[in-house]
Amino acid sequence: MSNEQALVRAAREAEAAGDLAAARGNYEQLLAQDPQQPNAVNGMARLALMSGDANTALAVLARLAPARTDIPLLTDSLMLKAAAHRALGQQAEEDASLGQALAADAYYWPALLQRAQLLEQQGQMKAAALMYRDVAKISPPAEFRPPAFKEALEHGEQLAAMYAEALEVSLLEAMGAQPGMSQKWREAISIISGRSKPYLSQCNQLTVPRLPAQPFFRREMFDWVPAFEAFTADIRAEMIAAMSEAGDEFTPYVQYNPGEPVNQWAELNHSRAWTAFHLWRGGKPIPENIARCPKTAEALRLVDQVHLAGTCPNAMFSVLQPKAVIPPHHGESNARLVAHLPLVVPEKCQFRVGYDTRRWVEGEVMIFDDTIEHEAFNDSDQLRVVLLFDVWNPLLSLEERQIVQKMSEVERKFRLGEV
Repeated sequence: MSNEQALVRAAREAEAAGDLAAARGNYEQLLAQDPQQPNAVNGMARLALMSGDANTALAVLARLAPARTDIPLLTDSLMLKAAAHRALGQQAEEDASLGQALAADAYYWPALLQRAQLLEQQGQMKAAALMYRDVAKISPPAEFRPPAFKEALEHGEQLAAMYAEALEVSLLEAMGAQPGMSQKWREAISIISGRSKPYLSQCNQLTVPRLPAQPFFRREMFDWVPAFEAFTADIRAEMIAAMSEAGDEFTPYVQYNPGEPVNQWAELNHSRAWTAFHLWRGGKPIPENIARCPKTAEALRLVDQVHLAGTCPNAMFSVLQPKAVIPPHHGESNARLVAHLPLVVPEKCQFRVGYDTRRWVEGEVMIFDDTIEHEAFNDSDQLRVVLLFDVWNPLLSLEERQIVQKMSEVERKFRLGEV
C-alpha cells in the first residue's frame, strides 16, 4: 500500500469513527503532497460542511481537477458542491451541480433524489412527484437503503403515491361518462397513473406466444359449465365426507424439500394453512381418492381436461384456513386455464388475478389464466374450500393443443434423460 493510499484509508477510518481532528490531519497531509488529491479535497469539503461552513467547502472543492477524477469521486464532489449551495440557499447553483452529477452518471439516484427535493421546495409538486417516482425505480429496495437516505426515500414514495392517486381520480372523473368504460379501461387508467403495473402472462414452463393475457374467462366460452355446476351439491357432500373420514389425506399444498429455494412460499411450506385433497396430481390420478368421490369424478369427465406430460391434469379440493393468504405467484403454462368450483365461501374471502379482484360465489365456476400473477385471501374465521381443476385454453385450436402436448412430452423426456 502506498503512502497516499495509507493516508486516505486512515482519514476515512478517522472520519467514520468521529475523530474529525485526525481525519483533517490526514487530509491536510495529502493536500500538502498534492493540492488536487480528489479524496482529500472531498474530505476537507465534507468536514467544512459538517462544521456549517459552506463557503469554505465551495472554496476547497474549487481545487478539484475533474479531468483527473474518476466518476465516483466526481459525483461525490458534485454532491458536496450541491449540498453547499443548498446550505447557502443558492437553488440555481444547487440544481446546476446536480445536473453535472447526473451528466457524469445518469443513474446516480442520490442526485436525482436531491433534485426532486429541490423541485418540492420550489413548490413544483407534480414535477417532484414524477421525479420521486423515477428515483424509486433505480434506488435500492427498502431493506438495502442507506440509513441517511431512508426517510427521504420514504417521503418521496408517499408524494409519488399521492400524485398517482390524484391522477387516477382525475382520469376516472374525466372518463367515467365515456361509453364503453369497462374494467379494461379502468386498469389502463390505473397503469398510466402509476397505481398498478401491467400484468402479463409469465409461465413457469411452457409458453404459447401471442395468446392474450386475459385474467378471467367468460363462463359462456365453456359449454360444459352448466352441467358441471349441477353437480355442486354432490361434490360438496363428497368433500365434506372426505374431510371427515380422510382428514389426513388433506396434505399441505406447498411441500419444498430442505435446500430448495422457497421464495414467497416460506410461510406456507409444509403448512396446513393451505391443504389439498388430490384427485389428479401432475397428470396422474389418485385412485383411492377418486373412489371416495365418484360424483366429483363424474363431473370432471364433463370437462375439457388438459393432458400435459408431468403437469396436467390436476384436480383437488383446495382448503384455505382462516386468516390464510396464498401469496402472488404464476402458473405453469398459458395453454391451460385453472377453474374453481367454490364449495364453501365465507365472507371476507377474495381472489385477485392481475388487476381484477373477485369474490368466489358458491356453485358458480370461475375460470382464469393462472400464468398472470394471482393471490388468494381468507380473512374470515372459517374454512374456504374450492374444487380446483385444469381446462384447455379455448383460444387454442385442436392442432395447437396437439403441438403443445408434443412439446411438453419431448421436453419432459429430455429433462429426465429419456431422449
